[in-house]
Amino acid sequence: MFRLDPGLKVHVHRDAVDGRKSINGLAAIVEQAPGLDPFALAVYVFCNRRRDRIKLLLWDRNGFWLMFKRLEADRFAWPREAAVLALSVEQLHWLLDGIDLSAMHKHPQRSYARAS
Repeated sequence: MFRLDPGLKVHVHRDAVDGRKSINGLAAIVEQAPGLDPFALAVYVFCNRRRDRIKLLLWDRNGFWLMFKRLEADRFAWPREAAVLALSVEQLHWLLDGIDLSAMHKHPQRSYARAS
């Protein structure tokens, strides 16, 4: 399995996209989202309607990478929070591994006035 640089931003497109879209079509979707640049140091993640195929688009110095993953029997647990959701690279790898991100909860952040 490949691993992406932890410093990259990850933007997940919530709505399903046509699986026939290639680099130009996906880059146009990125440009239509407010505040996003397809040439930024970021990974843009898209999924088809059946949630069994995923595409990753990213710019690397002089050209685009388009990565594609197809599941044979399962479905991706796709986040539904916002139109474009920002994730960490670690969360992207969890999504690619089939982990439902909405089911995961962190411990609440606590703050105390004194240690004793």
